[in-house]
Amino acid sequence: MTALHTTSLMLISLVTAARVNAQRVDWPTTSGDPGAMRYSSLTDINRDNVNRLKIAWRWNTGERGVRESPGQRSARPGMFQASPVVIGDTLYVSTGYAAVAALNAVTGQQLWKFDPEVWRAGQPSNGTGFVHRGVATWASRTERRIFINARWRLIALDATNGKPISSFGTNGEVDLTASLRRPVNKLQYTNTSPPIVYGDLIVVGNGVGDRIRYRNDPPGDVQAFDVKTGRRVWSFHTVPDSGEFGWKTWEEGSYRYMGHTNVWAPMSLDVARGLLFLPVSTPTNDWYGGDRKGDNLFAESVVALDVKTGKRVWHYQIVHHGLWDYDLPAPPVLATITWNRRPRDVVAVPSKTAWIYVFDRVTGKPIWPIIERPVPVSDVPGERASTTQPMPTNPAPFTLQAMTERDLIDFTPELKRRALALFNTYRSGPIFTPPSMQGTITMPGAIGGAGWGSTAYDPVSHTLFVKGTNSPALYRIEKGVPNDTVGYEYTVDLAGSGLGVTADPDSGMADHTPPQQLPLNKPPYGNMTAINLDSGKQLWQVPLGDTPAIRNHPLLKGVSLPPLGVAGAVGGTVTRGGLVFATGGGNVLYALDTRDGRVLWQSALPAGRGYSNPVSYRTANGVQYIVLATGGGDNSELVAFSIDGVLGGARH
Repeated sequence: MTALHTTSLMLISLVTAARVNAQRVDWPTTSGDPGAMRYSSLTDINRDNVNRLKIAWRWNTGERGVRESPGQRSARPGMFQASPVVIGDTLYVSTGYAAVAALNAVTGQQLWKFDPEVWRAGQPSNGTGFVHRGVATWASRTERRIFINARWRLIALDATNGKPISSFGTNGEVDLTASLRRPVNKLQYTNTSPPIVYGDLIVVGNGVGDRIRYRNDPPGDVQAFDVKTGRRVWSFHTVPDSGEFGWKTWEEGSYRYMGHTNVWAPMSLDVARGLLFLPVSTPTNDWYGGDRKGDNLFAESVVALDVKTGKRVWHYQIVHHGLWDYDLPAPPVLATITWNRRPRDVVAVPSKTAWIYVFDRVTGKPIWPIIERPVPVSDVPGERASTTQPMPTNPAPFTLQAMTERDLIDFTPELKRRALALFNTYRSGPIFTPPSMQGTITMPGAIGGAGWGSTAYDPVSHTLFVKGTNSPALYRIEKGVPNDTVGYEYTVDLAGSGLGVTADPDSGMADHTPPQQLPLNKPPYGNMTAINLDSGKQLWQVPLGDTPAIRNHPLLKGVSLPPLGVAGAVGGTVTRGGLVFATGGGNVLYALDTRDGRVLWQSALPAGRGYSNPVSYRTANGVQYIVLATGGGDNSELVAFSIDGVLGGARH
């Protein structure tokens, strides 16, 4: 072979490789990008051909429940809720048991799997049981690391083989409780959302079960570690210590012993500015605050930190002295809108309150006025609810914010009578009507409003798509007996009766178990709303999904029902192909037209409910895939869709 011919072959090979790599579009974080837009620029799957989507491959986690035995507590995997990360045709995903698997992104073939065996410690304290929503990655010129925050352990894995990296922490892991401000019970410390990586830092929040409430329970400190060594670099106190900004909002010294106030939801990051955005949750005892009087910063606040140092840049508290479990459940969305004919960088914060709070990303100043308005007072002994709460003037709420007689189920006269009788048994009122000893019907309930995966943003049209839930909760305060696990005079009874039973939001059933009884309210129980962030105006709103347990209920036999929608925390992923892919928390994946919310395609999910956000990527062979986690328990699987179910093959 001549030298010229050899050179020609090399040039052809290089050109071919460049063309193949140009076709690849990764999904590098669980939300698609650090700013949590959940947006894909791909157009291969579009409005014209989406009806040709078919299953390309499926992968089962293989996880099973573990029975209690000598030396082993019982454990069960919960709903499969992870959004995978896809880099270089390899897909990385966490399972319900916080194991990590690497798959071939074209075929779904398992390449390796690492199980930290956190199930050996028994069920975690959080109400969802064993769930995990994704991993984080870090890369240098010579290596890639995969990070999983498995309960109280932060573990670094070699991306090539899934083995722990011994130089990180101790034998590849860091104890996240080791450097907290006070000792904690590790069994009550957990993680469900992925860490976030910036440069050589990895930042981690934590989760604590709502029903765990006693003095000095686990705090919600946010911590940053060196990705190479595992050394802790900084910590941010979501409950300020003495002398720190905001400490006086925890009156009577309650800052000394209050916990929770954690960042269990995913965080988001402005990489260019080095700004980290925290969605902070509720303090200890979500429904009674007599032992934590004051506004309680930084609870139920969005907090912007300098990610290099962990220092606060700005904050905004959306609920003062929270009593409703209105924690910030989703990553703040970093968007660029058109404001006064010029680009403006903002952060849009979804909330269980059913408002989207929109702020200037750098200063924290609201884009539209947020007004402190008077709210009902509490008559629970020892309680002192805030007299005002901040209420946005724009955008408008995307779900109901109160329950009234006109909202009650009325499919038949008998159902309406029974619903009215139950409704009149308890208190009700506008948003921020506090829990009571009589019992208060609260809307939005514990799911929200918006849930943990509720939003997707199209940066081309400046449209925010938010999944909403209309599901009330009953909050009734009862006098308790103080002991080593309940150190408060009053606890909350979340059990309902008759129509409208709402599961305890800390039971693991509240947001993904079909109702055994009919809801108190009329449908839709879930919707999808499109909001233009340039103006704050709603473009459209449609019911999303269906609830077969309601539609097929014996009391509704022969009754013609409207679209029901489905209650659930998860929203969708938007693509430049003009589609929003979402389940809403149900057992069907839908493709909605971004222009009007019309369903263009749908597919039942083989393993059951799709309680995760879909992801979309294109592999080097030129095929775009839509992938989501489905099912739960002993049948949890990833499902991949492509046009005509194609696995691979060159595109021409």
